[in-house]
Amino acid sequence: MPVAALPTMTGYSDRINHAFAFAAKHHDQQVRKGTRLPYLTHPANVAIILTRYGCNEETIVAGILHDVIEDCVREGMTREVLEERIGRKFGNSVLATVLAVTHRKVDDDGIEMSSDERKEDYLQRLSLATEDALWVCAADKVHNANSILSDLRRTAFPETVWGRFSVGHDGTVRWYTRVAERLRELKFDAPIVAELEAAATELASA
Repeated sequence: MPVAALPTMTGYSDRINHAFAFAAKHHDQQVRKGTRLPYLTHPANVAIILTRYGCNEETIVAGILHDVIEDCVREGMTREVLEERIGRKFGNSVLATVLAVTHRKVDDDGIEMSSDERKEDYLQRLSLATEDALWVCAADKVHNANSILSDLRRTAFPETVWGRFSVGHDGTVRWYTRVAERLRELKFDAPIVAELEAAATELASA
């Protein structure tokens, strides 16, 4: 009797692996807020979520790189340098997606924004975002919200988890709820939005 062929495991493409290497280099020595987890675990999980929903390679690459511009500016590595590198290595469409989900620190007039203003600016700019960027936005928030839930389930002292966030329990719940609402307002009704809503609801009662 002939032996059935095993399914071929192709894994991620060279381009996606290149994005992981790029993100690892730039997020080097960064950790997740309030933990010792390497920061790269976050973009890696965003990529897994996007893959689970069947997103294309372009979206997954952007998901892996989505925090590089926002979090990796340092001496000798300006925002402009990071933008140029991402555009050159991964293309302008990936760069546009990353920029669409990057919180800005200053407005169009160069005036520094408060934390609340940055969040509102982020939500408003989603109206100009492509569908790829909305997927990345949703996957980012799904992983963040579920990470908080996982940490809450592992501790007898939930205040230590909520204490990581300057806005505390209520502000954190409000943020994830507002992102989900904004995605609905923009007619982005992919199933991932329901996953985000469920996570926000669970956070509210945690």
